[in-house]
Amino acid sequence: MNRRMRQLAAGVLALTLAASTYVAVAPKARAEAPAGQITWALHFTLAPTLFEPAETPGLITPFIVLYALHDAMLKPMPGKHMAPSLAESWTMSPDGLVYEFVLRKGVRFHSGEPVAAEDVKFSFERYRGVASKSFKERVTAVEVVDPHRIRFRLKQPWPDFMTFYGTPATGAGWIVPKKYVEKVGDDGFKKAPIGAGPYKFVSFTPGVEVVMEAFEGYWRKTPSVKRLVFKSVPEESTRLAMLKRMEADVAYSIRGPLAEEIKRTPGLTLKPTYMPWTLWVDFTREQWDPKSPWADRRVRLAANLAVDRKAINEAEFLGLARLTGSIIPRAFDFYWPAPPYPYDPGKARQLLAEAGYPNGFDGGVISSDMVYASLAEATATYLSAVGIRVKVTPMERAALLKAAQEKKLTGLSVGGSAAFGNAATRIEAYVGPEGLYVYGTHPDIDGLFREQAGETDRKRREATLAKIQQLVHERVMFSPILEPAFLSGHGPRVAESGLGLIDVHAYSAPYEDVRLKAK
Repeated sequence: MNRRMRQLAAGVLALTLAASTYVAVAPKARAEAPAGQITWALHFTLAPTLFEPAETPGLITPFIVLYALHDAMLKPMPGKHMAPSLAESWTMSPDGLVYEFVLRKGVRFHSGEPVAAEDVKFSFERYRGVASKSFKERVTAVEVVDPHRIRFRLKQPWPDFMTFYGTPATGAGWIVPKKYVEKVGDDGFKKAPIGAGPYKFVSFTPGVEVVMEAFEGYWRKTPSVKRLVFKSVPEESTRLAMLKRMEADVAYSIRGPLAEEIKRTPGLTLKPTYMPWTLWVDFTREQWDPKSPWADRRVRLAANLAVDRKAINEAEFLGLARLTGSIIPRAFDFYWPAPPYPYDPGKARQLLAEAGYPNGFDGGVISSDMVYASLAEATATYLSAVGIRVKVTPMERAALLKAAQEKKLTGLSVGGSAAFGNAATRIEAYVGPEGLYVYGTHPDIDGLFREQAGETDRKRREATLAKIQQLVHERVMFSPILEPAFLSGHGPRVAESGLGLIDVHAYSAPYEDVRLKAK
């Protein structure tokens, strides 16, 4: 994974440091009509925001739906980490201030309307998800040159423009139909979305399931499977039971003893996949409240030393995850290797005593989404062993994300990200000034972040980003846990699950490549 992700970073760097052009030829379309149905058991509750590229929150989760329903100018695909999709080619001016994209001709939305440059401009200007502020600050104009050509003008060179626009680091490059959205409005679009992806929307039962059917006019190829059904199944044992009964063909996020059961069950296949994913404990607003015990660095360090990450890895991920001391994946460009915190409960108790808590303290709640409640429980158990008493509060994923973005979480929170990008993009969302998930900042870190954002000299930028990561580690701003392996299972009817086809994407994709076995 490290080598592959660095290849991605190198490709992005080449785009941003010199004029470049990339053109791809679409594969030959399939002649067979789509047939059959594949059902996914999802590990979270489905919400209408998943249909809306404009609201992507800096997590990989929405792309489960986006890869089916929508299409992007560029996106990771098999064998390519920034493959041309709706854009068949692009160029960058020698001064790094102008990016021009040529749209693929003949591509249509599910409504039959052609995908045009006006749709690209509209989609970009309405984008309000993660890093939207960075786009607004750095892009001075978006110009429609002709129906199949669009130009982005920057105020100054921005080394990460293609990282943000051309990968799932954000959803800004995923295109929606201008006329339709203007006709039905944002709320209407979420109720009945239209995209340009390989599958079109059929129905949505809130919190229960989404149904999509093959769009036979998809430009890349005609999908093999007629119908995709995504079911919300938050309970892990229920997902496994559905897989065994063939009520689901693919079940996401099966860990620990249940993953071992998949390995033992004839006809089922356990498939680990990897992505730029880190899990950590966030100290939320408590870190910035001088009245909170969590404002004391010694307390945060004690919490880090109290957790046995190796034991969590064995119990949850069959030992396939990697320990980490950072919220930034080691495969990311500009990653600085922060040393993992050792398991040292004795030192943790000593630090608590030095901070004035020899008998521990009430640390409030530790929230998590339903999927990773077991990680929150394990963390709470280790914290309790050194005297930090916290109550586990599981939440639906959509509610947890909303609370995090609105800065309403208190106590601790088990979270993480598998969003694409590099060290700067991860810092942007979770550490930098005005980041989507940032509760507070340090002025020196803010200054360094702004400094690196416009730095075109790679070595100087790398040094600045390393300094930021060192400060984050020294100040114990997070409690990193693991870089997990994502464990999923698929059943006997599936010929191609799509798991692992895109080698930095944990989920099934591209959906037009998914296949059932012949009967």
